[in-house]
Amino acid sequence: MTSGDPTTSPSTTPSDEVSTGELPPPPTDGPPAGNPDGDCEVPPDAAPADSSNPRTVVGTGTPAGCTGDAFVQAVAQGGVITFECGPDPVTILLDRTAKIFNDTGPEIVIDGGGLVTLDGGNAVRILYMNTCDQAQMWTTPMCDNQDHPRLTVQNLTFVRGNATGEDPDGGGAIFARGGRLKVVHSRFFANRCDEVGPDVGGGAIRAFDQFDDQPLFVVNSTFGGEEGLGNECSNGGGINSIGVSYTVINSLFAYNRTTGNGANPMREGTPGGGNGGAICTDGNTMTLTLCGVSIHDNVANEGGGAVFFTSNDLSGSIVIRDSVLSANPSLGFESDGFPGIFYVASGPPMVEGSVIE
Repeated sequence: MTSGDPTTSPSTTPSDEVSTGELPPPPTDGPPAGNPDGDCEVPPDAAPADSSNPRTVVGTGTPAGCTGDAFVQAVAQGGVITFECGPDPVTILLDRTAKIFNDTGPEIVIDGGGLVTLDGGNAVRILYMNTCDQAQMWTTPMCDNQDHPRLTVQNLTFVRGNATGEDPDGGGAIFARGGRLKVVHSRFFANRCDEVGPDVGGGAIRAFDQFDDQPLFVVNSTFGGEEGLGNECSNGGGINSIGVSYTVINSLFAYNRTTGNGANPMREGTPGGGNGGAICTDGNTMTLTLCGVSIHDNVANEGGGAVFFTSNDLSGSIVIRDSVLSANPSLGFESDGFPGIFYVASGPPMVEGSVIE
C-alpha cells in the first residue's frame, strides 16, 4: 500500500490509534444482505452459482448436525456444499479455520440458503483458500495465476472472524489467494484482523492473485451496515487486496473502520496503517468498479474513509455508477474533490449518476 504524499492532499487533524476493545456477541439478526436501493444489472459471471447438486450437505435436518467440525470437513472435501439445519436460522461456531484443498474443485460453492451464520467466535479466521500453500495442495506450476479453485460463497453470514496474528495475514472472515473468489448475497459482521501495520488489511476479506487479473465480484452483500456490526483492521475495514480488481454491485458498506495509524510507508514513530475505512486496494493495473453501492459512516484513521486506491504505475482506474458515498471521514488525507476517497490512478474516478459527499 502506498499512501502517497499526504502534503499534496487535503488533510484534517491526524488521528491517534483507536482501541478496538471487545467485539459484540454474534448478532441474532442484523441488516439484510445488499443495498436496498441498488438496482444495477448483474452480469452472468457475477450471478449466484448453481448449488442444486451438492457434493456435501452439512446437517441432517436439525441444528444438532450443523457443527463446526461438520462444516470444516465439508470444506475440505470441496465441490458444492449446502446445509440442512432445519427451517430456522442457525449459527455454526468454529474452533478452527475451514480450509479449502486446491484439488477438490474446480468449482467450490458454499451456499447457506440465507439461514446459516458462520461464527469465528472472535478467535479464528473463518475460511481460507490459498493456491500457493503447499499444505493445501499445489496443483499447477503457476500457483499465483491459475484458474481454480473457483470459490463462490453465497447466502451466508460471516461473524466475528479474527485473523489477528495469522500468517498470511488479513481476512478475518475470508482469505483468498489464487483462482477466483465470488461473494453473493452474503453479510459480514464484526470481523477483524491485525490492529496495526502498513501492509495488513481486510477485516472481512483479503484477496490476492485472481486468475488473469479478472475481477473479484461482490454482489448484493453487506459489510457492517449498523453501528456495532462494522468490520475493522489496520487497513481496509471491509475488504483489502494487493493487485486485485473488484466489481462491487448493489452492496452496502457501513460502520467499518481502520485501526492502524501512520499510513504506508509508515511515518516515523508509528506502527503504520489506517487506510481505507471500507475498501483498500493497492497494486498496478487494477480497477475498482462500484455500481448500485452505498458506502456510509466508515472511518479511516489516515486516507480514504470510504475508498483507498493506489495504482503504483498509474495504470489503474475507478468507476462509480449509481452509487452514494457519504459521511466517510478520512482523518488524515483524501483527494481534492472526492470526499472520503484517496486515489492514485490513471486519472480521477469516473463518476456517473452518483453522489459523493
